[in-house]
Amino acid sequence: VHLHARDPIDGFPTTDPDVYAQFLPRIKQQCDAIINITTGQPSRRAFDSGDNSTAFEDRMAAPLEFSPEVTSFNMGSLNLGLFALKDKFKDKIIHDWERRFFEETKGVTLINNFETMEFTARELGDKRGVKFEFECFDIGHLHALKFIADQGWVKPPFFIQTIFGFVGGLGTSPKHVMHMKQTADDLFGDDYYWSVLAAGKAQIPLTTMAAVMGGNVRVGMEDSLWYAPGELAKTNAQQVGKIKRILEELSIEVASPDEARAMLGTKGVDNVNF
Repeated sequence: VHLHARDPIDGFPTTDPDVYAQFLPRIKQQCDAIINITTGQPSRRAFDSGDNSTAFEDRMAAPLEFSPEVTSFNMGSLNLGLFALKDKFKDKIIHDWERRFFEETKGVTLINNFETMEFTARELGDKRGVKFEFECFDIGHLHALKFIADQGWVKPPFFIQTIFGFVGGLGTSPKHVMHMKQTADDLFGDDYYWSVLAAGKAQIPLTTMAAVMGGNVRVGMEDSLWYAPGELAKTNAQQVGKIKRILEELSIEVASPDEARAMLGTKGVDNVNF
């Protein structure tokens, strides 16, 4: 279960550990899922000040505090480009920050350089035993993962999440999916687990394609607001249920949480800090 947090007052995406503390223990108590929290959420402080130097420190606050089984690990910088969606969603804007958020992403890059990657690998991986979901938005991000592996910063097996359909990254052509898989095979052989997530209407088609090719899948409302053509999703669970039904119709088995823990080699739910 990959999680971001939002300010309970106005819904602004937040990196505040106090907000994470309101829901991480509850989820842990109520299910045995692997909890995976983001290291890629821009902070309110960086957004309000325009100072990108504070962004990485804020992004790491909750992962360092709570030491989950898994966190995301972005394999390169990304131009967010959400400004292009402003007109499409202008009638759904409720808070002033939403309009600003759309507009100001025209000048925002989510910074992930080799210095921040080494810090993430050392502080979360080496010191806290966290496993990583390596998020790759482009072919070059796979090569960046191979580079940091060769430096000894991270070790296999790698959980590689290839991502399609976000501005600044690869589009949603099936050819891109095949290219990413072939490149990962060439670079990592059998030392990785492959997964796919895709934005918007491409979410279900591309994840289904990946599953047929032997991969794993990720769905949820971070990546798509839709359940079906013209029908907005009501919950994340609705999307999860849909892809689960598709996989089972294709005779593809869905792993249990403990089976996934064994595959990824996580430290186990008893060793998190929440």
